[in-house]
Parts: sequence; C-alpha cells; structure tokens
Amino acid sequence: MQLLDIIVFLIFTIGTVLFGTSFIGKNKNASDYTQGGGSMPGFIVGMSIFATYVSSISFLALPGSAYLGNWNSFVFSLSIPIASILAAKYFVPFYRKIESPSAYSFLEERFGYWARAYAAICYLLTQIARIGSVLFLLALPLHAMLEWSVPLIIVVSGICVIFYSVLGGIKAVIWTDAIQGMILIAGAIICLIVLWIKIPGGINTFFEMGIEFDKFSLGGFDFSLNMPTFWVTLIYGIFINLQNYGIDQNYVQRYKTTKDEKSAKFSALFGGFLYLPVSLFFFLIGTSLFVFYKSFPGILPDNISSDQVFPYFIVTGLPMGFTGLLIAAIFAAGMSTVATSINSGATVILTDFLQRGKPVMEEKKKMKILYFASFILGVLGVLIGLAMMTVKSALDAWWSLAGIFSGGMLGLFLLGYISTNVKGKYALVGTICGIILIAWISLSGQTVFHNYMTIVLGTIVIFCIGFFLSIIASRLTKKSVQN
Repeated sequence: MQLLDIIVFLIFTIGTVLFGTSFIGKNKNASDYTQGGGSMPGFIVGMSIFATYVSSISFLALPGSAYLGNWNSFVFSLSIPIASILAAKYFVPFYRKIESPSAYSFLEERFGYWARAYAAICYLLTQIARIGSVLFLLALPLHAMLEWSVPLIIVVSGICVIFYSVLGGIKAVIWTDAIQGMILIAGAIICLIVLWIKIPGGINTFFEMGIEFDKFSLGGFDFSLNMPTFWVTLIYGIFINLQNYGIDQNYVQRYKTTKDEKSAKFSALFGGFLYLPVSLFFFLIGTSLFVFYKSFPGILPDNISSDQVFPYFIVTGLPMGFTGLLIAAIFAAGMSTVATSINSGATVILTDFLQRGKPVMEEKKKMKILYFASFILGVLGVLIGLAMMTVKSALDAWWSLAGIFSGGMLGLFLLGYISTNVKGKYALVGTICGIILIAWISLSGQTVFHNYMTIVLGTIVIFCIGFFLSIIASRLTKKSVQN
C-alpha cells in the first residue's frame, strides 16, 4: 500500500467527519434535526436518496454476487424505477400532507397505536441489521489496505459515523450523502475502466468469457418459488422497494426536507433512476473481476470470499492514488447509509414512542432523546456488524434479514392506504397471520419458498386477510340489519 493512497483516504475521511460536524449548532430544534427545516434542494435530497440506497452493500456485495454467480441480482435494480415512479405519484403527496415527521403516525390513525408500534419496531430492527451489514462490508477493503483487524475497523468506523450523524442531524446527513454519492460514482467508473484495460483483449474478452461462463444471466424464467429466478427476484424487488419508498422512514423523512412537493417528487425520481445505471456498473465490475482473475490464474489468494474479491483488487490492482480514492468511495457509501439509518431511527424512537401522547415536550429534552437514541442505535449496529463476520454472503444475509424484520408491514400500510373501511381488529388478525407465515418461511427450514418470498407473501397475507375479513363483516352486518 502506497503512502499516497493512505493520504487520499485519510483526507477524505477526516474531511467528511469535519464537514458533517460543521452543522453542529445549526439545529435549533427537533424539527431542524429531523427535517432540516424543510429547505433542502431537490437535487441534493435526490443524491442523498441514491447514496443511501447504494451503501457499501451495493458497492461490494453486488460485484461479489456477480463475480460468484451471474446478474440475477440486477433484476432487483430493475424494480427500483417502478417504485420511485409510484412514490412520486402517490406517496410523496400523501406524506407531505401529514404533519408528523414519522412515517407511521398514519397507521395509528387508521388502525390504532398497535399498528404504529409494530411498524416502528420492524423498522428499527431492519435499520440495526442494515447498519451492521454496512459496517462489516466497510471493514473488508480497509482490512486489505491497512491490515487492521476487521473487528477494530468496524468499531472505529462506527464511532466516526456515529460522531457526525449524532451531532449534525439530517442536514449533515443529506449534504454529506450528496458529496459521497458523487465520489462513489466516480470511483466505480474509474475501477471499471482500469479493469477493462488490464484484461487481455479488453472489452472483447470481457464479453466472450462472460457469455462462455453464462455470467450475464438474469436467472431462470421458470415460475419456481423456491429458487431466486428472474420472477422471484423481480417480485421481491418490487415489494421491498415499494416498502422503501412507501413506508421507510429514511425516504419519508427526506420527502419532508425539501422546500416544496415538486422538489420532493424530483428527489424520489432522481434517486431511483440514478441507481439503475450505477448498479449496472457494479455488475460490470463483478463480471470483469471474474474475467480478469480467470485470465491470470493463481494471483488470487485461496479461500477468499466473493465479498472480498473487489477489495483485494482495489488494493492490489489499481494505480497509486486510485486505491485511496476507491477506498474513500466505499467508505463514503457506508457512512452515508449508516448516518441515514441512525438519524431516521432516532426520529422514530422520539416520535413514535417517547413523544407520542404528550402534548408538550421541551425542545432541549427532544434533542437529548435524539442524541442518546442515535448513539444507542449506532452501538447496536456495531454489534451486529461484528456478528456479520460469520456469514458467507453479506448480500444474501442482508436481503434475508430485511425480508424477516420488515415483517410484511408494507401489507399493513397498503391495507390502510387503499381501503378506508378496514377496521383495526381485522388488520390485527391479518398482521398476526402474516407474522406466523413469515416465521414459518424464515425459521422452519422449509424448501417450498425462497427467502426472497418472505416479504412478498407476508405483505399479501396481511392485506388480503384484513381486506376480506372487513368485507365479510360488512356483509354480515347488512344482513343482520335487514333481518
């Protein structure tokens, strides 16, 4: 590792932390801390949405997935523009009309507090799992570059992000996200160009070997539900991204930071559509890594995991200076996601649990709660990151955890959003049935459904049972009145 690379990395990392902490003192109240005063530009918020979505999960796990297998996971990316279009048309106007910064206050109005608490708890569990996954993937390239232990890097990285996200609030998170997103894109492009230059025969060899080893396959097109086929991955992507854009506090909170509804709609569309071509770069990188190491057998260490191949190339295969830039880009992706999860999670803890039902709470007390909650979420995320060291594929582990912890809460949201007649008790029955199904798919060891189907089936069961119970009850009531 060259000194220049370490200098580039340290300058970027220290600069990001200092920039994030420069927002200390600009948060005069809880609204500033959680919503940025509603004055953020749409482009900056859109870049923040993009950077949050990418994270080190995309930057490292997507190339690792393409290196190990094929482009099946890219089908997930194809679903994101669909979700962003629906968000701009329906979800953004809906949430802009709600005064609460929480995405889940609506559920209490429709079904009672149990629904709000259920969704908020599922969200917090999801974010803690996400923070851990991101910090683990963040540690891999730094381990290769600095030869520090992975646990030490997870802890130190977590402390850095916790520091500026706790003190800077949503403004610090969004502005640093935007800058980090730009560096991330530049880093991915540079790495792909270098790879194609290094591969003997260049792009021609890339496509020839990619086709020979079926690396560009999007998965099988059969309708099996126990394999990650094209259709299973696409359906999973649509459901998980509808949840992200429709009920995820990360996104809902950003819709409220812009100066008007038009800017909020633009941010949702921009962030979603930008992810598609950038994720394509990651899959191109993963396949290029496969072709490169096939062309030069023996230079890749034995027993290296798929998630570690890209970090290894970054450290050993890039020109001096570019390694530091790529490591900085990966660190940027991770920091933006962790900071977002910490800030939004703290907002949920305040608004959905501690502040709820209290007519007046002093701003100083609110800020103390936000600071403390942010710190605790960051620490829990670090602990999950340490636990992630035992998994085989970080991408598969994260997708499975996301499907489980999300708990089908999208079904509960759609039930309240689409149908205005469903009562809370019917929604509760649907939710209980959905949880039972999710537990069976996740914990029973069954082979009927792939793990990607967890959120899909959980959502469908919650929505359908709640909806049809309401219809049956309505008809029975009408018959009773008529008799």
